[in-house]
Amino acid sequence: MAENITVPTGASVEEFLSNIDHPTRREDGFALLRIMSDATGQPAVMWGPSIVGFGSYHYRGASREGDFAAVGYSPRKANLALYGVIYRSDTSLLLPKLGKHKLGVGCLYINKLDDVDTAVLEQLVREGYEYVMTELDVPRS
Repeated sequence: MAENITVPTGASVEEFLSNIDHPTRREDGFALLRIMSDATGQPAVMWGPSIVGFGSYHYRGASREGDFAAVGYSPRKANLALYGVIYRSDTSLLLPKLGKHKLGVGCLYINKLDDVDTAVLEQLVREGYEYVMTELDVPRS
């Protein structure tokens, strides 16, 4: 079975965010840190070199098993990629209220936080976290 290469690193989240070159992306990274910390009640942890994650869950698939952040984000050059916030089936009811965004396979992409309603985003994070922790977490063998 293939090993997951995206694992907690112990690196400083604040240092990672402080080193983001683009001022808006850096500011949004720190804002997402507050939003996701408040919504999950979990401390931020670096997963790999560029994902800020909150909580973790265990998954088991056909070719891979491991742990991953329950919810998280990566402040990329082109956009903010959010993980774990669109798995619930009723997420589609909130997305029209969110604002400007795009969907990927398991990811929500936004260009900047000014493009979205942060109250709706916080609700997506909170509900996504609860869903991942209660519905997707597989007992460890």
